[in-house]
Amino acid sequence: MNLIKIFKALSDPARLWVIQSLIQDAPGAERHCTSFGLQLTKATRSHHFKILREAGLISQVDRGNCSLATLRRKEIEKDFPGLLELISTKWKPSEKL
Repeated sequence: MNLIKIFKALSDPARLWVIQSLIQDAPGAERHCTSFGLQLTKATRSHHFKILREAGLISQVDRGNCSLATLRRKEIEKDFPGLLELISTKWKPSEKL
C-alpha cells in the first residue's frame, strides 16, 4: 500500500464517507456500492470506487449486475496501524453527501 495513494483517495469527501461507513460495518462485511447514500451518477460512483480500490483500501467483487465493496481492514491495519481508528474518531461528516 502506498500512503500517498491512500491520502489522495481519502481527500475526497465522498470517498472518505464510504470508508467511514465501511469502518462501522462488521469486519468482512460486503456493501453494495449504492448502499452508501451518495447522490452521485453511476459513472462518478464507479470512479470513486476505482480510486479506493487502486489505493488498496477496498476490495470489490461483482455479483450479477452489482458490485460489493469490502474494507481491507487487516491489510490497512498491518501497514498503517491506527489509521482506521483515526478516521472513525476524528473525522465527522459536515454534511450528507
